[in-house]
Amino acid sequence: MALRIFPRRCSKIAIRTVWRYKNGQSPMSTDDLFSFAADQGGPSGGFRDRISDLRRQISHHDRLYYEQAKSEISDREYDALYRELVDLERAHPDSITPDSPTQKVGGRPQGAFEQVRHLVPMQSLDNTYSAGEIGDFVERLQRLLPGEGIPFTIEPKVDGVAICLLYEKGRLVRAATRGDGTTGDEVTRNIRTIASIPQKLDVKLDGKAPDMLEVRGEIYLPKETFARINAERDEQGLPTFANPRNAAAGTLKQLDPNVVAERKLSAVFYGYGAVEPSSALPVRMEEFFGQLKAWGLPVNPRHWLARDAAEVMAAIEELGGIRREFPFETDGAVIKADLIAQHERLGSTSKAPRWAIAYKYEPEQARTRLLDITVQVGRSGVLTPVAELEPVFVAGSTVARATLHNEEEIARKDLRIGDWVLVEKAGDVIPAVVKVLTEERDGSERVFKMPTQCPVCGSVVNRVEGEVAVRCANPGCAAQARRRIEYFAGRTAMDIEGLGESMVTQLCDAGLVNDVADLYTLNAEQLLPLERMGEKSVSNLLAAIASSRNQPLWRLLTALGIPHVGVTVARTLAASFGTLDRLAAASEEELVAVEEIGPIMATAIHGWFRETAVNTLLGKLRSAGLNFGERDPRGSAPAAEGPLKGTTWVLTGTLSIPREEVAEMIRAKGGKVSGSVSAKTTYLLAGEEAGSKLEKAQKLGVTILDEKAFLGLIG
Repeated sequence: MALRIFPRRCSKIAIRTVWRYKNGQSPMSTDDLFSFAADQGGPSGGFRDRISDLRRQISHHDRLYYEQAKSEISDREYDALYRELVDLERAHPDSITPDSPTQKVGGRPQGAFEQVRHLVPMQSLDNTYSAGEIGDFVERLQRLLPGEGIPFTIEPKVDGVAICLLYEKGRLVRAATRGDGTTGDEVTRNIRTIASIPQKLDVKLDGKAPDMLEVRGEIYLPKETFARINAERDEQGLPTFANPRNAAAGTLKQLDPNVVAERKLSAVFYGYGAVEPSSALPVRMEEFFGQLKAWGLPVNPRHWLARDAAEVMAAIEELGGIRREFPFETDGAVIKADLIAQHERLGSTSKAPRWAIAYKYEPEQARTRLLDITVQVGRSGVLTPVAELEPVFVAGSTVARATLHNEEEIARKDLRIGDWVLVEKAGDVIPAVVKVLTEERDGSERVFKMPTQCPVCGSVVNRVEGEVAVRCANPGCAAQARRRIEYFAGRTAMDIEGLGESMVTQLCDAGLVNDVADLYTLNAEQLLPLERMGEKSVSNLLAAIASSRNQPLWRLLTALGIPHVGVTVARTLAASFGTLDRLAAASEEELVAVEEIGPIMATAIHGWFRETAVNTLLGKLRSAGLNFGERDPRGSAPAAEGPLKGTTWVLTGTLSIPREEVAEMIRAKGGKVSGSVSAKTTYLLAGEEAGSKLEKAQKLGVTILDEKAFLGLIG
C-alpha cells in the first residue's frame, strides 16, 4: 500500500481529524482528509472549498433547526460538521468571516412576532463528546486564572428552546426567544400561558426583587405530553414532531396562545443576563439556583458540585445514569465555573462563554432487524405504517414496534422489509427507526407499498390531494370504531375511568360495543365473563360510564371527534351555542361569526353534523341520556339562562383564583369566555400585570373589572 505523509504544519489538526473519523465523528472521507492535509502544507485552495461547503451545510441545518423546528441529521452529525469547520478555521484564521456559523448563534428571529433586543446577548455553549476535552476545559480555566481555585457546578442540559424572561421590580414584562443571540422573537403572550412561570417573583424571603432581571432557561414539552401529541397527530394524518424540542419550538411559534396553553409547556431556568443592581446576584451559581427557586421559578431537579476534572466526570456519569427519570429530554450535562465573579474575568468568544461547556451523551441506539411493516387504522381512518422489529433493548425497555408515520417517510429513509436498522427513543419515549444500514443488504429486502384497501374492513382507501395521509373511506370500519371509543373515553374527553385500550379491545372483540353509544347499554351480566373483571371492577366501570352522562357539553363535543375540534374549540362552541342542538343547526355563517372559528373549520363542522351516520349516533346518545347542554354536570339551572347571559368575557393578568375556575364561574352564569378582545367583548376581567389586552379593551371602550368587582357582580 502507498504511504502518505502528513505535512508537519498540520499534524495536530490532522491527527485530531483522523481520530474523529475513526470514531465515527468526522463526515470527511479518507480522501478528503488527505486532500485537506496536503492543503495545509502545500498548494492552497482545497481547504477553502471544504470551508465553503461546511458553512453552506451548517447554515442549512441551522435554518431548519432554529426557524422551522426541524432537523434532517442527528445532533452528533451536526456537531461533527461544526467541529471540522472550527478546526479548519483555526488552521487558516485568515479564512474566518463575520458570517461564518462559528461566529454567531444560528437562529434568525421570525417575522410573525415583534423583534426585541436582549439587554445582554444570549450565547450558546461549546460542546464535546469527549471526556479528554472536559479535562482540557478544566486545565484551560486553571491556566487563565492561575492560583485561584475554580469550583464547578454540573447540571442536566435540557433539550428545549432557549428563552429569556425580563422582570422589572419583580413583574414579568417580556419574554423573548434566543433568535440570533442579539435579537429574538417577543413571545410574552405565549409564555404567560405556562403555569410554572410566575407572573410576579415571590419575594417573601428577602422582601425585594431586583430592579431588573434577565433570567435565562429552556422551554420544554414534557416527554409524556410529547408522546400524547404525536399519537394524536399520527391519528389525524398530520406530520409528527421528531422530538420534544421541535414540538416545543413549534408550539412557541403559534400565534394563538390558546393552542400554546393546550399543549402544557413547562420550563427550567438556570442563568442570567442583565441584573440591576448587580449586588442582587449571589456569589456562586449554586446559590443562584437556590435564589431562582425562592423567587418561584422552576429549576433543574438536580445539580452537582465538583473541584476538579475527575469529580466533574464522576458527576457527568451519575447524571447519565438517572437522566431518563426527568420529565424533560436531557441530551447532556452543562459544566460551569461556580464562582460568578470568575465569569467576567474568563470572558467569552463571539459565540460562547469560556467559563462553561456542554458534555453531550451519545444517543442510545440499538441495531435490530425490520421483520415486517404492518398497517394500523386510526379513529379518523388514517392508515399508519408500523415497523415490526426483532425485539431489542434500548433506553431502559424492550422495543418491538415503532411508528413509521406515512409512506413518504418510508421512501425518504429508503426503508425496506428485512433491513438491518438503528432504533432509538425520540424524547426517551417513542421508539423510532433512525437509520437504515444499507451496507448490510443482501438483496432479499422488499420494498413496502401502502395497501389500496383497508387491512381491517377491505374498503377502498384514498388520499386527499395535498395530504400525505392515506385514509379508509368506510366510516363503519371496525378499527376506526375501536379508536373512536378509546378517544371518547379518554381523560381529555368523557374521562371514563377504567375504559382504557385493553378494555375497549375486549368489549369490541366480544361484540358488546360497536360504537360509543353502545357503552351506555352495558350491564354486569355482559361484563363479568371478561378477563380480569370481578364484581368490584364491573361495578366501578358501570358507575364511571353512568357518571359520564352528566359531563359538560364541551367534553362531549371533544369526545365526538368533530374535525378540527379539540378541547379549546369545544369550550368555545359550547359557550357560544349553549346546546348541541343549536350547534348542529348553525349555518356556516353563524359558525364563522364565533371568535376563533375560521371558514375552513366552519365548513368542516357544518358538514359533519349533516352526515347520516353522525345523526344516527347523536340520536342514540340522546336516548342514552347524555348531557347535550340542557343541564350542567351538577344539575343546576341551564347556563344559557344565567344572569350573565349574552355577555362575552376576556380574562387577562394574574388572578387569585385559577383562570379555568373563573371561566367556569362565568359559563355557569350564562356568559361566554373568549381568548381575545374585540368589539364583541362585553367585559375584560383584569388581574395584576394585565398587558396588551387591557390596552386594547381601553381603546375599544370595553368595560373593565378587577377581581373584587367581578366577584361582586356574580354574587
